[in-house]
Amino acid sequence: MPNPKKHHTHSRTRMRRGQWIISVPNLVRCPQCGSYKLPHKICPNCGYYKGELWVTKKEKVKKEAKTK
Repeated sequence: MPNPKKHHTHSRTRMRRGQWIISVPNLVRCPQCGSYKLPHKICPNCGYYKGELWVTKKEKVKKEAKTK
């Protein structure tokens, strides 16, 4: 198994790791609702993909105050 001949300094290691850049995801607008979403994914806001409904959104049911 090959091993390094010399010790790499901390600055050399950090300079190499400094090139690792996290890129911003490419967002597109949903044609149905207009919110931003990832391309080629179902819209998390409305549940549509390529003009077809794939996921139905559950409506929140408000609980009424109980009266005695």
